Amino acid sequence: MRLNIPIILTLIRIALIPVFVIAFYLPYEWSAFAAALIFVIAGATDWLDGYLARTLGQTTRFGAFLDPVADKVMVAIALVLIAEHYNSIWVTIPAATMIAREVIISALREWMAELGKRANVAVSWVGKFKTAAQMFALTMLLWRDSEWVIYVGYAALYIATALTYWSMYQYLLAAKDDLLNADD
Repeated sequence: MRLNIPIILTLIRIALIPVFVIAFYLPYEWSAFAAALIFVIAGATDWLDGYLARTLGQTTRFGAFLDPVADKVMVAIALVLIAEHYNSIWVTIPAATMIAREVIISALREWMAELGKRANVAVSWVGKFKTAAQMFALTMLLWRDSEWVIYVGYAALYIATALTYWSMYQYLLAAKDDLLNADD
């Protein structure tokens, strides 16, 4: 495997994970902003590595594997951190729902790939909107600069949760026949 710019960006995103967690727990006034900023930088590298991989023709199997892993781990950790910080059922249930959806859809994609039907569960526009709402919500809830920012974060979290259910329904519907047909 040769390192290229998109893979290096993905590796940087993975390296930012412990830095993100440390920043979140630092006992300083600026730590919430630092954690939110690191999260935004990680999100930007996610977009940038995909863009560069496509435009520079540097897509690789390793990159295709590592990129979604880095994304899901960063988002799952952010969800756990906000659930712990806010210590509220109103944050924990959406966070748990989003983590569960990622596990379910990842397993579904893997299983559909084994059947040769991975394209049936490709990323949809609803999934892209869910990700955007989720990233915005997490940034606001990590930053928690003011009550207004937190309330905007809550609203975005619930929009992302609704889109989480909707996109999961779409993926499961697309795989319904394969999931429910009896083995031959």
